[in-house]
This record gives sequence, C-alpha cells and structure tokens, in this order.
Amino acid sequence: MHDRLIGGPAGDIPVRVYRPTRADPDARPLILNFHGGGFVFGDLRLADWMCSSVATTVGAVVVSVDYRLAPGHRFPAAVDDCYAALVWAAENAADLGAGGPGEGAPPRIGVMGESAGGNLAAVTCLLARDRGGPRISHQTLLYPPTDMTRMSPGAATSLILNAPEMLAYRRHYLGDADPADPRASPLLAGDHQSLPPALIQVGEHDPLRDDGVRYAAVLRSAGVPVRFTEYVGMPHGYLNFPGICRSARQALGEICAEQAAALAEPAAAVPGTQG
Repeated sequence: MHDRLIGGPAGDIPVRVYRPTRADPDARPLILNFHGGGFVFGDLRLADWMCSSVATTVGAVVVSVDYRLAPGHRFPAAVDDCYAALVWAAENAADLGAGGPGEGAPPRIGVMGESAGGNLAAVTCLLARDRGGPRISHQTLLYPPTDMTRMSPGAATSLILNAPEMLAYRRHYLGDADPADPRASPLLAGDHQSLPPALIQVGEHDPLRDDGVRYAAVLRSAGVPVRFTEYVGMPHGYLNFPGICRSARQALGEICAEQAAALAEPAAAVPGTQG
C-alpha cells in the first residue's frame, strides 16, 4: 500500500494504491474505489479495510480515490475527479502492477463505492460509456444514492442517516445544480444500456435501500446483468462495522467473489471446441 498524488482537473488528487503480492503479475485486474461520506466527509482511511481485503482476496490492484469534497468543492467536482482518476489508472495500469494475460495486455477494470461513493461509481460507468472509455467490466454499488430528486419514506425514522442529514448533504453537494442531472442522479439517465454488470448491496433498514432497489430494476430493464442482495436487519454503512454488524464480513465476501468472477480473464479456447 502506498499513497501518491495524480493530476486532476483542478489540481492534484490523492490516491492510495493497494497491490497484492501473491497474485499473478500478468493477470491482475484494476479496481477503482470511491469512499462514502455524503460527498462532504470521508477520506482514504475510511475504505482501508475493504480495499485491502479486495486486493488480497481478488488479487487486484485497487486504487482508492480521495476526490474533492463539498461544500468547498460542489458538484460536479467529485464526479470530475473520479473520472479523471479512472482515466489515469487505466493509462498507468502497467506501472501500477495491473495487467491482463500476455505482455502489455490491459487489465479488466472494475469500480466500487459505498454510499456517496456508490453514486460516484455508477456515474463513472455512465461517463466511461458515453465518453468512449476506459472500458469498465464490473461495478460494485454498495447502498448507493441514485436519485437526488426524492427522499425515501424510510428516512423519516432512520437512526443512521436520517432525512435532515440527507437533505443537508444534498444541499452542500449540489448547491444550485439540478438534482435531476444524471451525473448526480444516475437513475435518471436517459439510457442504461451497455453499462457493466453490477453487484448492488443494500441494508434492510437503510433509507437508501429504495435507491438501490430502483437502480437494480432500471439496469435489468436495460439488459444489464445485476446481482442484488439485501442484508436483513442492516442499517446504512454496515460494511464499516465488521465487529458490530454481523453481515459485514458476509457482504465483503460476496463483493470479492463477484469481482473475482467478473474480472477474471476468460479461459483460452481449446481447439476443436465451441464456447
């Protein structure tokens, strides 16, 4: 693990790189992570447990991105930083230790994020598709807010991330921007076709649960493969509390299994057989 600065659209962006030591150096996928925190809080430390576990278990190079935060840097600053980090990581994959089989082959790329980071991961997939790359092979969206134009009824009684907090985060992040902009509300994008396969996790008692449910439905209706899992009894942010939330380790295991399967290089065809 090491920290570094990369060039961004408005100055340097801090990133933290996790590189496995035992994985095949010629077949390491590349995963970009975007931390949570309501677009207002959070830093690279917040995702250490998840990123290091993914790097070790999946055998991937993980780049965690410390994007600019609101209200000092309002929308779309975070979006711009995350997409810029994706482009940088794809262009520098070999130097980061990621790659596909064969000399100089590019790695498969995944993105992941929790809460606000899940929103940014979903938006980054839309931008990568619409801007012609980099090609993303999988998206892991953990209790993502996907529609900034509405408030889930469950937010009124939520003990973690309640309605006033959510409204404050949105106000700090969006300012006067249109909450229906697909870069803020990926659910409202006009087209969800040709997006990467997704794992979407939500908690039963998370006020963002409905956003995950609705985004899974929209992706499926566009022909995108989706694995959707709801963790019973779990509140918002359960992945950050593996010692308290009984489902955190199970959820992390699912994340690693899905990423390993989605980002594995396809086996070479055997002559005389059909796939």
